[in-house]
Amino acid sequence: MEQAKRRSVEREFPLQARPGFLIRRLHQIHTALFFEECQDFDVTPVQFSVLSALKERGALDQASLAREIGIDRTNVADVVRRLAARGLVSRTPDRKDLRLRLARLTDRGVQLLASMEEAARRAHERTIAPLGESERALFVKALGRLVDANNAIGRAPLRYMEAGKG
Repeated sequence: MEQAKRRSVEREFPLQARPGFLIRRLHQIHTALFFEECQDFDVTPVQFSVLSALKERGALDQASLAREIGIDRTNVADVVRRLAARGLVSRTPDRKDLRLRLARLTDRGVQLLASMEEAARRAHERTIAPLGESERALFVKALGRLVDANNAIGRAPLRYMEAGKG
């Protein structure tokens, strides 16, 4: 019944059968779920990605951080500035290259990230909850393959994809 309804919608509204449209809509849905689950923390999904990358990789300069999460350097600079103003990230000159400033998590940032972990996990789980267990794994694997195959096309390629780690 659900598939028949979907086919009917696809014939009637071909926009709703387009991958780009569906990906954009799913992103909107996930963002809403993230804000719902993480509302007590006053952190956006991009800020959460920055904090997570700094936790995983340690201190990073702006360009490296941008490649780590797949956004452009200008956006990273703005996000890091906001996180620093909240005391979640510190910025210090790189001892090897004084032109660079390294961002790193502060103790407060580490604590916030740890306290957000469960809420963020729930947002991710809720995004794919309508799928069965095997479908979830296949869906995430398929998304990863699409990102990997098209990584170089985006304005801000992910570093792990560039290094062939994807």
